[in-house]
Amino acid sequence: RIPADIDLPDRILGPFTARQLTILGVTGLILYAGLTATRAVVPWPVLLAVAAPVGLAAALLALGQRDGVPLDRLLMAAIRQRLQPRHQIPAPEGIPPAPAWLPQPTQDDAGSDRAIRPGALGLPARTVTDTGVVDLGPDGLAVIAVASTVNFALRTPAEQDGLVATFGRYLHSLTAPVQLLVRTDHLDLTGQITQLRHQAASLPHPALETAALEHADFLAHLDEQIELLRRQVILVLRESPQSPGRADGLSSPGPLAMLSTLLPRTTSRPQHGPPAGPARRAAEARLVRRLTEAIDLLAPAGIVITPLPAHQVTALLGSASNPDRLLPASPESAAADDTITTAADLPPERNDTTLGDAADHQLGDRAADDDSGWPL
Repeated sequence: RIPADIDLPDRILGPFTARQLTILGVTGLILYAGLTATRAVVPWPVLLAVAAPVGLAAALLALGQRDGVPLDRLLMAAIRQRLQPRHQIPAPEGIPPAPAWLPQPTQDDAGSDRAIRPGALGLPARTVTDTGVVDLGPDGLAVIAVASTVNFALRTPAEQDGLVATFGRYLHSLTAPVQLLVRTDHLDLTGQITQLRHQAASLPHPALETAALEHADFLAHLDEQIELLRRQVILVLRESPQSPGRADGLSSPGPLAMLSTLLPRTTSRPQHGPPAGPARRAAEARLVRRLTEAIDLLAPAGIVITPLPAHQVTALLGSASNPDRLLPASPESAAADDTITTAADLPPERNDTTLGDAADHQLGDRAADDDSGWPL
């Protein structure tokens, strides 16, 4: 049996944790030193009037919580958010200087929102390769896969014992940490409803067509009445380039080629990311081996492990950062480090984009002629 409160901090003295004792103890020592140093020249009522709000604020900071998060952590997060630039862009190599044709902020509007001074956005994931490997920079590499679910409650006791034994064998085979993430997001039935109504007329019997249309109406009514949610089980495998162990597969086809055989076929795109060194290839080989073991060991329980391709990994990371986004992910979307050009820069066979007005044409020509590398 695994306790449910494994993430709770340890109690050091009574109900207080080490963090709470540190805040209360430091505040108490400061107040005691201040009272001792000034009690000869300042009356006691004045000292108590000054010390009481400070002690109350320290106690509230140490013991208070909001949505399960301690107030001191919320305060530190607010301070970090205040000190960071309001506009951040993913540029780990640094922010290039603004091109000359951009209007520069004047002294009057330097403190307004029009004076955009972007900063570098630090993300854990540096890039996603074509095979779906997430490059975490110095923290290593990660592979994300989707795991199917099993209805455990509808199985017989013997079947339940078999499922538990199968999952236990997988847990006993682990030699490195894994993460099982159960995420919940909004369920959009628009595609299913449209497909039902479009294919209803092609069904061989009128009764089947009527049933398909009624089911589409039921789904549309259900989508309007309640907020539909879905659960997704994510399996995350992570490896550090400095992890010990034998690097399997270095003399055979590369680990990226091995992982590409497990992924569904997608449109080929240029390879992005840093070149693979020996340590990186060894980490990729370990990820491929661990992913293959998970697929083989969980298959007897009816759990299907499906590695996500690059565009789905990017969409998953984006939805985790912005769950309420409006635009769905597409395999044809440009990568984070792709160069976006104007219609004038495209070949003649692909130049089918028209800009709305002369101002857009002028802005596109300026962006095409500028070589400063400023991200637009």
